[in-house]
Amino acid sequence: MWLNNALITDTAVRAFRKQLIHSSPKHLVLDDLFDTAKLHNVLAALQHASNWQMQQHTYSALYVDSSTWQKTNAQQRFVQRDLWQRPEQNDPSNIAQQFLLFLRSSEFLALLSRLFKVALTDINVANPAINTNYFRLSANDFVKQHADDSPGRELCMLLYLNQDWRDEDGGELVFMGTHQQPITISPQFNRCVLFDPASPGAEHWVNALSPLSQKLYRYNVTSWYWSE
Repeated sequence: MWLNNALITDTAVRAFRKQLIHSSPKHLVLDDLFDTAKLHNVLAALQHASNWQMQQHTYSALYVDSSTWQKTNAQQRFVQRDLWQRPEQNDPSNIAQQFLLFLRSSEFLALLSRLFKVALTDINVANPAINTNYFRLSANDFVKQHADDSPGRELCMLLYLNQDWRDEDGGELVFMGTHQQPITISPQFNRCVLFDPASPGAEHWVNALSPLSQKLYRYNVTSWYWSE
């Protein structure tokens, strides 16, 4: 339903595994992994301003309030972005919510497990839902350099939902890479980045959006996955 079957054949999976062997950090960039028409519907569902709330993290604390944020110097401010407010109850008519549920389904976890040769599961994750959500960045927002290598976290996924994104719009994902060779990835629509957060060079950040960009926001899904 959600996946592009041409990219998940046994032959394709073997080719992707070969790419992983030679990549540093250990990562894949998969264009058009998902059904493009459905993702366009997802993006349309994200356009309601009331469904977003600002999220702010410092290097010493997550989800800080405005008072703490104002007392924190700029060098210690780590993330400022908007977080999508997902419905509390399952709504089958909400395609954005249904896509998030798919990203934690046994079908999708099985695909990721095949690609990275690791047994991914939510069996020991207290609240899987909070580990998959939509985010958006404006030209005033930022995601500074950080690592996602929490204990037991095997895989991170970033999926971009930005139509007609131009190089001059900015907002690229940048992996620190190895041997002073950073890897820069443009946030194009239906581009999926999968990476092992514990692999060398996996620390990353997001380049600022250009203040001259015609785009109001840069949209993505972020999802984290664990092994047993």
